[in-house]
Amino acid sequence: MLRNNKWFFIISLVLLGLILILAIAFGAVSISISEMGSAIMHYFQGKAPASIHEGVFLQLRLPRVLLCAVTGAILAVSGVLMQGLFRNPIVEPGLAGTSAGAAFGASFIFVMGPKISPAIKEMTGPFLVPIFAFAGGLLATYLVYSLAKNASRISIMSLLLVGIAINAVALSGTGFMTYIARDPQARSITFWNLGTFAGASWLQVWITSAVAAIIFALSFRYSKQLNALLLGEEEASYLGVDTKKLKTRIMILNTAMVSVATAFVGVIGFMGLIVPHILRLILGSDNKKLLPAAIIVGALLMVLADMGARLLLAPAEMPIGILTSLVGAPIFIILLKKFNILGQKGGYNA
Repeated sequence: MLRNNKWFFIISLVLLGLILILAIAFGAVSISISEMGSAIMHYFQGKAPASIHEGVFLQLRLPRVLLCAVTGAILAVSGVLMQGLFRNPIVEPGLAGTSAGAAFGASFIFVMGPKISPAIKEMTGPFLVPIFAFAGGLLATYLVYSLAKNASRISIMSLLLVGIAINAVALSGTGFMTYIARDPQARSITFWNLGTFAGASWLQVWITSAVAAIIFALSFRYSKQLNALLLGEEEASYLGVDTKKLKTRIMILNTAMVSVATAFVGVIGFMGLIVPHILRLILGSDNKKLLPAAIIVGALLMVLADMGARLLLAPAEMPIGILTSLVGAPIFIILLKKFNILGQKGGYNA
């Protein structure tokens, strides 16, 4: 057991730093440590990259790896928040409809964007896609939560069934957008739905990082309240927690960061399920530890997954969503069996 291991965070940070360097170094074009240092030095000196490798490092590899790390942190933290909110370790954003709803909102802009008023485009700027993705993710999550609620409790079986239904509706909407799209748009939506970091840019890194930093800071403020919620809603209210406000705020925070990440990199499943469960086995259920640990380990595992997606079929690239689903789906089935969800007739109350 590592629950009281003070070295966990130090070791995780060291591993994350090592994995980040390896992810930058290896790919279709190998980049040495000296070339990384030279490129950074030339950048701060205001000089152009001295070689193709330095250009690849600054314009392609570095923003991709950083966006990958931030996205992994977002999905892992989202999993912790969702599992704390529903008080069940097998909940993740994909099951609650957030990712599918955000995917529909983003695909709507991909196809219908040219018909939107130029004034609206000018006002929203690069935030147009994240705004629609946020709206779609929030609506889908709210519908799942509302329909799965039974009295004052959430039935996990109802959550799974309603989540499947809402996901199907959202995916149907995305499918319809693909159907009416032109060939380039349809191809972009198809690859985007499988998850990819191939189009990473510095603008995406800055937007996603800014949103993540703000929401992570706000999420830490609710860690004690989430711990109290583990006792049950009635018990948490006795401890002074306004459970209704807490649920609303957590849903908004979770939906905001997942929707922004989904809008840029597409749908990446199961990362929000795997990381929190692994961390609970190691650190326990204290959200004050789980949230910062999820940031580190989520980033680490996502960068590893992206390395696998880039290197397994090199020089071709596998969509990262395929890889995470291939690993995450068996883990999800194991969790269902472990908590005896598949054999229950009346549902499992979180």
